[in-house]
This record gives sequence, structure tokens and C-alpha cells, in this order.
Amino acid sequence: MEVFSREVPAPGKIVRHFKRELEHEGNMYLYEIVGVAHHSETNEDLMVYRALYGEGKMCARPLAMFMSEVDHEKYPDIKQKYRFEVTDEEV
Repeated sequence: MEVFSREVPAPGKIVRHFKRELEHEGNMYLYEIVGVAHHSETNEDLMVYRALYGEGKMCARPLAMFMSEVDHEKYPDIKQKYRFEVTDEEV
């Protein structure tokens, strides 16, 4: 697995997507970590997570993208540093 400058969230942790700063009604943009999966054809690590809003859709994205910083040129008003961050918010 790739090494990051911060800890990869463990299964069961709740994370918030940076867009929660823009829309935070209910559990919008809150997700529960399922775990890291390995893509058997590309050898890429994927973060698997479940939405805590709507239909609870299961999602996956490349782990490197999941762990990346917010593009503050595109989103200059966002204060959150990383695209997804562990949160202590009640769900």
C-alpha cells in the first residue's frame, strides 16, 4: 500500500467530504469507511466507503485520490485541508 503523510482511516471511522462545508444538512457528505480494497487488474488500492445519507450508496475511489488535499484553487473558500477527513460529528 502507498505511504501517506497521514493515517489512512480505519474501517468503521466516519469521514466528511470537504463539500460538507457547503451543504451540511443532516448527514450529507458523511461516510463510513468500509476498508481498502485491491484492484486485481490494475494493482491500485481503492478506498471503499458507504454514504450515511440517501440510500447509503457504497462507493470506491482510488486511495491516493481519497487521501489527497482539496484543490484550493478550484475551491478557495474551503477550510478543510484534505478531500476526506475523519470527524467526530454525531451521525
